[in-house]
Amino acid sequence: MPLLGDITLTAVQRVDQSTDAGFTDVPVLGLEGHAQQRSGRPSHRVAIAGVLTGDTALSDLANLQSLATSGEETTFAADIVTALDLQHVVVTHFIASETAGRPGVVGFALELAESPPLPPPAQLSGFGGLDDFGLGDLGFDTDVLGDLANVAGEVAGAIDGALDALEALDALTGLAGFDFGGLLDPVNDVTASLGAVGQRLGSATSSLSELFGS
Repeated sequence: MPLLGDITLTAVQRVDQSTDAGFTDVPVLGLEGHAQQRSGRPSHRVAIAGVLTGDTALSDLANLQSLATSGEETTFAADIVTALDLQHVVVTHFIASETAGRPGVVGFALELAESPPLPPPAQLSGFGGLDDFGLGDLGFDTDVLGDLANVAGEVAGAIDGALDALEALDALTGLAGFDFGGLLDPVNDVTASLGAVGQRLGSATSSLSELFGS
């Protein structure tokens, strides 16, 4: 006798079980027939038809109606689902009927659908989840990112200081009519640049002497 939750279905007349394997036809040029692509198996389905009789007929009817309207998960056991791993099911469709001349007998038909447990929720992980793809095995320590940020800040400070110094030199040389800009341009010819530096260094010394009066 099938058992739906704690309700024993004592007078079941028919039980049908169906499984859709989840295949989809995929046309392939030049292939006689269709390739089969499986996207995932839908839930197992069970259809039950029977009658409720005896002293518990009305109470069993009320329990079945409550189970169908609430949508709550329940268990199901029957010989026809022996090979299936049905942990929980839900009642997706329910019909009850009474026939004149048959007092105390309630006919019913219901359909069940497998309701598998949901997978665990996604978990946030360090470094955008890439730590699970071998970065740890490669010796990549994500803690060093904080040290790199500190070093980057120090380098940025040093660059700002150098720029301030260049601005100060440019202002000093500008007072004496001397242009320091040529010394800061990229040097392509090392020999020519060294000669230019010597000439400009002499001019710079003279300009600075005039500026400070010595």
